Amino acid sequence: MTTVPIEGGCLCRAVRYRVAGTPMAQSLCHCRTCRLASGAPSVAWVVFPSSDFAFVAGQPASFRSSPEVVRAFCTRCGSPLTYRHDSSPDTVDVTTATLDFPDRFAPTREIWLEHKLAWEQLNEKLAHYPRSSMEGLSIST
Repeated sequence: MTTVPIEGGCLCRAVRYRVAGTPMAQSLCHCRTCRLASGAPSVAWVVFPSSDFAFVAGQPASFRSSPEVVRAFCTRCGSPLTYRHDSSPDTVDVTTATLDFPDRFAPTREIWLEHKLAWEQLNEKLAHYPRSSMEGLSIST
């Protein structure tokens, strides 16, 4: 399935981006750094090939949240926008909620359950992983 170009951006609309192509993954992440970067109990991400992604208005700031991860965000309103991991330079994770039509990209898995807050409910219809989905098999919840 190929998606038509879709846009997204930050709360104040100073930074806008465009994505064209097929999502590689759609996840809900419970890791501690995503929680801290967003101020939320979990963060939904859509992964695209880097070649299908471009900022089209404004320029976000970037922050190296760990030795191998760079996160981009709006300097004016603080909206988190992207996540890039050094081990996967050909992909970019986009915060699902910043897409203009986020309902089109519902998560298909929940990752980093070992960091999940005890009071947040899991979606029993999704695959679940103790860490990243690249690190092993889905677990039953």
